[in-house]
Amino acid sequence: MTETLKLSMEGIVKRFGGVVALDHVDFELRRGEVMALVGDNGAGKSTLIKTLAGAHMADEGVMRLDGEPVRFTSPQDAWSRGVATIFQELALAGKMTIADNIFLGREITRSVAGIPFLDRRAMHRRSRELLEELDVHVPDIHTWVEYLSGGQRQGVAIARALNIDADVIVMDEPTAALAVAEVRKVLEFIKTLRRQGKSVILISHNVQDVFEVSDRITVLRRGQRIGLLETQKTTPEEVVGYITGAAETKRRPVAAG
Repeated sequence: MTETLKLSMEGIVKRFGGVVALDHVDFELRRGEVMALVGDNGAGKSTLIKTLAGAHMADEGVMRLDGEPVRFTSPQDAWSRGVATIFQELALAGKMTIADNIFLGREITRSVAGIPFLDRRAMHRRSRELLEELDVHVPDIHTWVEYLSGGQRQGVAIARALNIDADVIVMDEPTAALAVAEVRKVLEFIKTLRRQGKSVILISHNVQDVFEVSDRITVLRRGQRIGLLETQKTTPEEVVGYITGAAETKRRPVAAG
């Protein structure tokens, strides 16, 4: 299956003083799949994702993107290589417009008499295209983000990731604190990304959401990967058993990537 891998992390170790947060964790993501990453609080999910995103540096292990070893030194470095992480806080600027958020740090300019100006018309046009691709409905492209609903903000954050042509999109608890209708919309965003051939990592405590959109499920517990399951071949009860440790005594072998 190596030829289908978009991303792999092999033997990742991360220590914080005497605490081992990640203990030789392996993680694989295929092209065009949704991989759910689940585990209880303290299981190592956030540390693994921050290591992937360039916010943490692994103490041991190798990360590969399209088969080539990579080492991201910052989130900006990861974004420049097409790995976009949408954290739960979203990091959107509330008092900026939708278009300005989508192009934050990647503004389009045009030159007039040798002087660079922001090409707002081009940014507005591209922003509308991206939102239409995701079927995100917003009042107006000039609306400040602080006036958007939680689901709309997720859509804007995803559109920003698509604007850098990200191939790997990590979503950290994207449905947390959303109303039911908004949750449905965010799950549709994820399905749209998969149809576009993007590789998605979904971190979620909601097992129902995981089973609706994921292809495979990686389970972390106490800093180790204890399960790699095909979503269609497992059950919510089995996944919860892995998360809580109830299934450890009868654990299946971890499947190859």
